[in-house]
Amino acid sequence: MSIKKKLGMGVVSAALGLSLIGGGTFAYFSDTVATTNTFASGTLDLSINPEYVIKAENIKPGDIMPRAFELKNDGSLDISSVDIHTDYDVDYGDKYNGGDLGEHILVHFMKNVDKNGLGNIVVGPNNVITSTTLAELRDANGLPDAVANKLYVNLPWLGETNGEKAGLKAGDSDDLVVVFEFVDNDEDQNTFQDAELTLYWNFEAHQTSGTLK
Repeated sequence: MSIKKKLGMGVVSAALGLSLIGGGTFAYFSDTVATTNTFASGTLDLSINPEYVIKAENIKPGDIMPRAFELKNDGSLDISSVDIHTDYDVDYGDKYNGGDLGEHILVHFMKNVDKNGLGNIVVGPNNVITSTTLAELRDANGLPDAVANKLYVNLPWLGETNGEKAGLKAGDSDDLVVVFEFVDNDEDQNTFQDAELTLYWNFEAHQTSGTLK
């Protein structure tokens, strides 16, 4: 082999060796920027006014006790529904010989004043959403929805009809009416004389569905 060919092969081998050592890398301009990101969650804050729904003394079978109260959303998130969880304790008197007073207290849930489209409190049989005893409410565990409106319609040419949309927007409030009735069922109800029933209502608010942010 001639000297020129040997030198040529040596140069090629040296270049290949440098390429392998260098790893075939090249230098480019680059730039970076840092971001600080936050995820701040909203709040569900339901309040009731007054703090108690009913206080009644010296009641007897046949008594009817209408009561009004306000639910307000003091949080930053809209509420989709409000479940009412019921429980109660009864302190019976000396004449007690059996029975559950909660089975004799009927609760009539009236249409939500803000949802019925009338703009005022209407107590009457035509505005009753559902009627159930305290005992049945306790066993139902979370009924009914206090801010529901299944009849809500939004028509482009008429606007909103039948009151407000179901749920409770942040900063908004709803006026509600319930009618308690000590049912006179023609039975011997002397067992409930001098009894005292303490009713516990827990209002559980639920968030609306997730949305695109």
